[in-house]
Amino acid sequence: MKESLLALATGMVVGFLFALFRLPIPAPPVFSGIVGIVGIYLGYRLFTWVAPIFQSSN
Repeated sequence: MKESLLALATGMVVGFLFALFRLPIPAPPVFSGIVGIVGIYLGYRLFTWVAPIFQSSN
């Protein structure tokens, strides 16, 4: 949980600095982009869970 809070705080600081210097946001500006990033993470986690099943059947 501490790691998540630190990541959130860091992201907020970076977002603030990008806005302050009028730079484009370094993250997806719409909710669907954020959902896509979560999907990539979940797909990766699914693979790490499923891969041993396929490796043990060989």
